[in-house]
Amino acid sequence: MSEPDQRLYFLLQRAAHQLRTAADRRCVTAAGITTVQLGALFAVEDRPGITQQQLARTLGLRESAVTGLVTRLTTAGLLAKGAHPSEHRAVVLELTDAGAVALDAARPEIDRFNTELRELLGDDGFSRTAAALHRIVHGEE
Repeated sequence: MSEPDQRLYFLLQRAAHQLRTAADRRCVTAAGITTVQLGALFAVEDRPGITQQQLARTLGLRESAVTGLVTRLTTAGLLAKGAHPSEHRAVVLELTDAGAVALDAARPEIDRFNTELRELLGDDGFSRTAAALHRIVHGEE
């Protein structure tokens, strides 16, 4: 039997793609939203009144990509835009009731997805992997 592939970056890319595809399928079925849309809704839920620029930083996306994302979410009635209290060109984002319903519909599926990953990696492996990925995402050493 040959050694398992040790090209970690390559494997992470492939795994991320497969996981995103599976999670998207499940979230669309459960709540009618993709994982990127779900991430945006979670970010707005966590920080009501967040600006599009702040949302772009939070999601690690270009502002132009977030503009399209926010347009799709507002058109779907999941987010509402409001005037920024001090910056006349900025808008603030709020979760609508429909956005909260979509989050509530997606949560059980995300919980199941995480449970499956925890079973695959084991409790210790899941926690260690989550901690390592958190450090990578947030630039911590």
